[in-house]
Amino acid sequence: MAFVELRNVFKSYFLHGKRIDVLRDVSLDVEEGELVSLVGASGAGKSTFLHVVGTLDAPAAGHMTFRGRSVFDMNDAELAEFRNRTIGFVFQSHFLLPEFTALENVAMPALVRREDRAQAFRDARALLERMGLAHRADHRPGELSGGESQRVALARALVLRPALLLADEPTGNLDPATGEGIHQLLREVNRELGVTAIVVTHNESLARSMPRRLRLEAGHVFPA
Repeated sequence: MAFVELRNVFKSYFLHGKRIDVLRDVSLDVEEGELVSLVGASGAGKSTFLHVVGTLDAPAAGHMTFRGRSVFDMNDAELAEFRNRTIGFVFQSHFLLPEFTALENVAMPALVRREDRAQAFRDARALLERMGLAHRADHRPGELSGGESQRVALARALVLRPALLLADEPTGNLDPATGEGIHQLLREVNRELGVTAIVVTHNESLARSMPRRLRLEAGHVFPA
């Protein structure tokens, strides 16, 4: 049984009355603890793929299981709970809350879940330390660099200890050296915390540093 299993997944959109097939009969297994990169041309559907895997968008056909459980058979409340507890997201735009400090931003998912406040801040501070940002804990996003903001976003995605991390172009707005630092952190998180991760990137050289590499082309997923 695969950790994440997609079978015969299709996803289409309609634009100006024309159907656009984004995912076409995608079948894929991801094992627990894997670190996977996904590359493809702009507009190939990489973000759509992550949205389906992240249960933000349902496929038009096919199914997905997580540890053997059929994900899209859940009702809306079950799906929201599953997503909140199981999946961490990192996006190209970090979406930090500007009025809160880095520490508060990282702790926010745990606070929203009404978990123990003191423990939430302890976990958040430990993650910021892991990201090399202990000295920036009390700074607001406007006082952080792009790379620092993205590291805060990564820490926030990890604060609830998700089993699956999905990163959508996490280095797209960063210079190459800073981007490599983010990818190194993703590799460390995968190795040291055991988090299964799928990373969408347009950077072929960074993608090649991942143990498993996939390519999305013409709606199909292939080994890269």
